Amino acid sequence: MKIKLLASFAVALICASCATTTSDQKFIDDLMSKMTLEEKLGQLNLPEGRDVVSGLGVKTELDSLIRNGLIGGFFNVKGVDKIEQLQRLAIEKGPHGIPLLVGADVVHGYETVFPIPLAMSCSWDTTAIREMARISAIEATADGVNWNYSPMVDICRDPRWGRIAEGSGEDPYLGSEIARAYIKGYQGSDLKSDSTLMACVKHFALYGASEAGRDYNTVDMSLQRMFNYYLPPYKAAVEAGTASVMTSFNLINGTHATADEWLVNDVLRKRWGFDGLIATDYNSLPEVAYMGNSSLDDAAAFTLKAGTDMDMVSGLYLKTLPDALKRGLVTEKMIDQACRRVLEAKQRLGLFDDPYKYCKAERAKTDLFTPEHRRKALELAAESFVLLKNDNDLLPLKRKGRIVLIGPMADAGNNMCGTWSGYCKPELHKSLLDAFKESVGGNADIIYAKGSNVYYDETTQINAQGTRPIERGNDAQLHVEALAAAAKADVVVVAMGECSDMSGESASRAHITIPDTQRDLLKKLSATGKPIVLLLFTGRPLVLDWEQANIPSILNVWYGGSEAADAITQVIFGDKVPSGKLTATFPAAIGQIPIYYNHLMSSHPDPQDGVFNRYASNYIDAPTEPLYPFGFGLSYTTFEYGKLEIDKEIMNKNGNLTVSINVTNTGKYDGTEIVQLYVRDFVAQIARPVKELKGFKRVFIPQGETVNVKFTLDVDDLKYYNDKLEYVYDPGEFEVMVGPNSRDLQGLRFTAE
Repeated sequence: MKIKLLASFAVALICASCATTTSDQKFIDDLMSKMTLEEKLGQLNLPEGRDVVSGLGVKTELDSLIRNGLIGGFFNVKGVDKIEQLQRLAIEKGPHGIPLLVGADVVHGYETVFPIPLAMSCSWDTTAIREMARISAIEATADGVNWNYSPMVDICRDPRWGRIAEGSGEDPYLGSEIARAYIKGYQGSDLKSDSTLMACVKHFALYGASEAGRDYNTVDMSLQRMFNYYLPPYKAAVEAGTASVMTSFNLINGTHATADEWLVNDVLRKRWGFDGLIATDYNSLPEVAYMGNSSLDDAAAFTLKAGTDMDMVSGLYLKTLPDALKRGLVTEKMIDQACRRVLEAKQRLGLFDDPYKYCKAERAKTDLFTPEHRRKALELAAESFVLLKNDNDLLPLKRKGRIVLIGPMADAGNNMCGTWSGYCKPELHKSLLDAFKESVGGNADIIYAKGSNVYYDETTQINAQGTRPIERGNDAQLHVEALAAAAKADVVVVAMGECSDMSGESASRAHITIPDTQRDLLKKLSATGKPIVLLLFTGRPLVLDWEQANIPSILNVWYGGSEAADAITQVIFGDKVPSGKLTATFPAAIGQIPIYYNHLMSSHPDPQDGVFNRYASNYIDAPTEPLYPFGFGLSYTTFEYGKLEIDKEIMNKNGNLTVSINVTNTGKYDGTEIVQLYVRDFVAQIARPVKELKGFKRVFIPQGETVNVKFTLDVDDLKYYNDKLEYVYDPGEFEVMVGPNSRDLQGLRFTAE
């Protein structure tokens, strides 16, 4: 006779205070002993939304899948009332009353939207990022969600790839620190709390290294590059306790990541000790076949055998694994293990104790888009902005005179949140124009002109703007109107760049400049001689060679979230001082890509003395140096670095050394400086980068004051994976470097024993 959860529910509650014979492990053993093969496979099935195509090959309702025990969870259903109905159906009508996982992509906030992840990383503020994740968990769980497909920790060195917007940039050390912050924020100290979420680290692995920056493309990479540069943030997330991991879409050295037994079972499970739930990405299973690793009928078998537990959307586990079992491609033990991991995830969330813990309608009325959450979002947005140029201290502006606001992003409140913000309510978000008018009150005149479309070509604009369109006009007329407005200006503020859906999934760009009609207008505005501030909206590094040469002030505001407009005005008018620093290199030319700071030494290095050497590793038509290096960012104030000091020149094998430097605020504003520490290993078993980030500190320094900044280094900071994938360091000479970015550094050498 089928056991309903309401019966086993009482057992679970008793088990919580019983001896080991009635432990959680025994509860799952007992439950699985009552499940049929089809019901076990049902736990591995993860469909989307209400109308789905199931593994049975027919279109059906989510309700039907639940009643028949053919589903372990679902995702992309919004609203606690709807989710409670489905959860209640599973408990009261489904076989054994097993509760459901409820997934969502809460990437940078739920209804309160924070800056896109790449922007947040430019704050270098792991405490604030952890708070962001905590607020995201509070809001998502208040609306019924218990499983979050975040964080995305993919390292990316190619800004053509649209999903660079979802990650933390190019550096493995910083990426690892931020990955830990996300996990701790989402999951807290107790996953059984009704305000914590199960995190799902994605995309395992190497998705950010897709060739040519094209989404879903192949990856070909040595093991040394993989372990030293791309894998550390995933490993950090596992060490931080992530309860689940999502595989990626890409081939890795010829094998699809979802069905790569070495990657999933050997590296993730055995080498790193991950014992949680592993799910595919959206409809990945058929791609195992499409990309040449198996037939369609065998794709599920190869994926299950590799150690991937849950099938998102395709239904192939449900449809093809029974036959694969008969043919000996998989074993019942493999199916049982995958089913057990799904059930254990539900157990970790406390769903067997209280299946309706995330279905409290009163929380949805009080915990979403609250004033406190919005305040935190505003603060982090302001921290994420990066001042790239500020000739003659044009910024901050005064609230006086005639300020002309121009550009397609200036009156586009629906575009403030950026990519992956599907749960936001854009109708509640201010446009930049609204915020400017509120901020200056009656102290200045705000004159607005749209100025241009996003692109000249309508089809290209439609492709670019996705679900948040910006209304089109006639470009010639818009340009004329903008120039007429600029003629009246004391200062021109231009809001240009990418619209929100020009970065993110399936948003790769071959030409990563400000789009054509916008750039043409900017050139016309520059020719007027008016002082211009460029507010750059973007989800990726752009090539800004002309802008850097011709525009006096450039503030990169990325996509700042639901409070972006107010955060921008606070920084523009000097209520807040910019402190963000780049976490991805901005190239000087598209042909430099991929470009990143922690590169290896060339056999013919460019001497960088301004004299062209044909036989150096350079270009004949462009510089080798980036436009803006990793770690770069200006402030309204200035910081002077004193002399770097270390407390000893020899680091003992089990010891450490202290690095210190005085940093003085020599400018006119209180400000925050992000002090960065890099290390170089001169001689090693395999060549090491010219520098690697190994520490950073956000330091608030009042005007005129000096702060002594200290770092501690030990041998763990010197280690890397050698050609045998051993984690080692090589005794010998090293250099430690400290400065405001990866380019402008001072260094001292030391010896490690």
